[in-house]
Amino acid sequence: MRSVVGRENELKAFQGLYESNQSEFVAVFGRRRVGKTFLIRSAFENRITFQVTGMSDASMKQQLANFNSALQKVVPKLALPSEKTWFNAFQQLIMVLEKSDDAKKIVFIDELPWFDTPKSGFVSALEHFWNSWAATRDDILLVVCGSAASWMINKLINNRGGLHNRVTKRMKIVPFTLHECEKFLVAKKIQLDRYQIIQLYMAFGGIPFYWEEVAPGLSATQNIEKICFNENGLLRNEFSILFKSLFSLAEKHSGIVNILAQRSMGMTRDEIIAGTGLPKAGSTTRLLDELEESGFILKYNQHGKKTRNSIYQLVDFYSLFYLRFIKESNPRETNQWINLADSPNYRSWSGYAFEQICLWHLQQIKKALGISGVYSTSSSWRSETSENGAQIDLVIDRRDHVINLCEMKFSINPFVIDKKYADVLRNKIGTFKAVTKTRKAVFLTMVTTYGLHPNIHSTGLVQNELSMNDLFEA
Repeated sequence: MRSVVGRENELKAFQGLYESNQSEFVAVFGRRRVGKTFLIRSAFENRITFQVTGMSDASMKQQLANFNSALQKVVPKLALPSEKTWFNAFQQLIMVLEKSDDAKKIVFIDELPWFDTPKSGFVSALEHFWNSWAATRDDILLVVCGSAASWMINKLINNRGGLHNRVTKRMKIVPFTLHECEKFLVAKKIQLDRYQIIQLYMAFGGIPFYWEEVAPGLSATQNIEKICFNENGLLRNEFSILFKSLFSLAEKHSGIVNILAQRSMGMTRDEIIAGTGLPKAGSTTRLLDELEESGFILKYNQHGKKTRNSIYQLVDFYSLFYLRFIKESNPRETNQWINLADSPNYRSWSGYAFEQICLWHLQQIKKALGISGVYSTSSSWRSETSENGAQIDLVIDRRDHVINLCEMKFSINPFVIDKKYADVLRNKIGTFKAVTKTRKAVFLTMVTTYGLHPNIHSTGLVQNELSMNDLFEA
């Protein structure tokens, strides 16, 4: 098995769980294609006592036969009948584990939600297996994994029944950072500069499975054309598959994502409800929570406002890219991405996507500002009452009595602040101070690809200047 790139914290956590002096129940979840299964198998290579993977759209009978087949591989000399109930299937698993000589018996159940077919009793059997047997021992490491976020969150992690608070460790696997993507390309012997890596990241984020498709010898533009626009490209039709694999109410989830893709500044819950026609009820909140847990959207508190005024933004790079460009494209046409590269739609998207990269790399921004050790809160802000309305996508409010107002700009050259934009920036700062009535020092922070081109408009206006290289820090 190839070596793992990045994921140092996750590997360390898995090792700690393996060395634990009690039985552990670990729930691993995250967006489809983020590398959950590969990470788990790499962490416990050659040490897994029993592993099985659920089957998509299979009947209870088929799932039980699959489970039995996996058990039979552990004890090939012992004839095990295929059981008709999950209770009996887990009793067979107990028997197999009790025969094992492994000091720590690792049980890995992948795609756990797929086992839970209607009226199968799977969850009750899993609950009984853990509560009546595994939890009473000190040598069981149960690792369950699934991409179906709604199931993992509602039926396992937030279970109100017998599995309530039984999960001893929940582990959300998140997309790669720019630093990890760069390491991934180096491991594949692919040479691309950081500007091109950012271009790829803007198109499909930090999903390792997507980065596997990046081919050597091609530019970022050529790779995007091949992966996203060609008729046989991996991401040509990934969108519908993605949501159906993750959510039981996929149409409602994708509906929220569709409406958010149209508003780069984000929307409140009430605005989402108005745009989608969803009910003003707890069911809509649950949809938003599931999308947030799965990494598709992010909820920001507006600076100085209560949680009920939170802003939701689409932060899944591929979903945004698909809805902006791939969805309406013709798979039989060539050079589509190259021809779009200087369009107004491209400029609008690239600016927003770069902003999202910066927000995803907030820790790197804080490190570059030298405030990693300073307590701070991050939020967005927009003026709704001032005649000179303004919006700031990232406000870092620090305990050392400084507020960083961050502006993010994507360009192929050092960014130039002209007189017109300098006036816009001064208006933003002035409006922010007037509306919030802050007494803290306000620093304008520019985050750009190649830094600023110094001139009379930037001098004295910009206190902090960061470039894309700062975003690549570990």
